Amino acid sequence: MATIDDLRAITRSLPQTEESSHHGHGGGLAWRVGSGGAYAWERGPRTTDLASLEALGRTWPAGVVIGVRTDGQEGKEALLASFPDVVFTIPHFDGYPAVLVRLDDIAPDLLAEIVSDAWLVKAPKRLAREWLASRGLDA
Repeated sequence: MATIDDLRAITRSLPQTEESSHHGHGGGLAWRVGSGGAYAWERGPRTTDLASLEALGRTWPAGVVIGVRTDGQEGKEALLASFPDVVFTIPHFDGYPAVLVRLDDIAPDLLAEIVSDAWLVKAPKRLAREWLASRGLDA
């Protein structure tokens, strides 16, 4: 089980990450790199989310939920297929390259992997290459 403190530690380890408050989707914290949009954010349900889930016979999970960017639809589908117990989506996210993650159900090491991948999507290319190289990985 991961916590917001785990998430904050992960995001602090990623270069040029800024933490801020955001007002959309129930408020909460958001993390962005450089001038790009958020790569991770707390995500509470909207009334329309609850209604659309109810129509599908589903409910919003208990606990903290975060949104994370993915590397396009293919990356989104891969996460959904690989980790259905911790990653989910809602109709509002149809066509949008992001998934929702249940912090109560995800291991901190998997959270670190998913959040780091989201950071790579939004980080400036040079910064991403440098970060990967510092870990002995190819861009």
